Amino acid sequence: MLTIGDTLPSFALKAVQGGPKGLALNEAFIEISDKSDPGKWKILFAWPKDFTFVCPTEIVAFGKLARDFADRDAVVWGLSTDSEFVHMNWRLHHEDLKSLPIPMIADIKREFSQALGILDKREGVAMRATFIIDPEGIIRFVSVNDLDVGRNPQEVLRVLDALQSDELCPCNWQKGEPTLKAA
Repeated sequence: MLTIGDTLPSFALKAVQGGPKGLALNEAFIEISDKSDPGKWKILFAWPKDFTFVCPTEIVAFGKLARDFADRDAVVWGLSTDSEFVHMNWRLHHEDLKSLPIPMIADIKREFSQALGILDKREGVAMRATFIIDPEGIIRFVSVNDLDVGRNPQEVLRVLDALQSDELCPCNWQKGEPTLKAA
């Protein structure tokens, strides 16, 4: 699996865009690549499968924080090994996903997930992985949860704040609190 200090691999994949356009067939699909959103921090989170139980709780939670991430000059990208058509169908038929403001990337060939090192060896789907990538394309944070356990998007936001502070941040540090000074 890629880790802190590694460069985000090159990729170009189809996605269902976030917001109301993601629900209109003639406007739903876009391409997202490692060149998309230049100069921004990227929050890339992967989930195993659409139409499941834990995944929508996380996707909705990341969606609710999309504006908070945007306020920090960051974009949020969701990813699974399902197709863009499956993503769109899920958005259309899952009440909580209809207003999702973030794109859902389709990695149907599993090449990007493989390059990230997040393909589950038993299931062949993306693991429940989260990456924070800085504007230069360098991975600055990685977290992976068991397929059955959801993650905490609020913690991802907290870590982004800490990374952007460029300071030494103690355990449970929150934006606005004092940072540590090296002796």
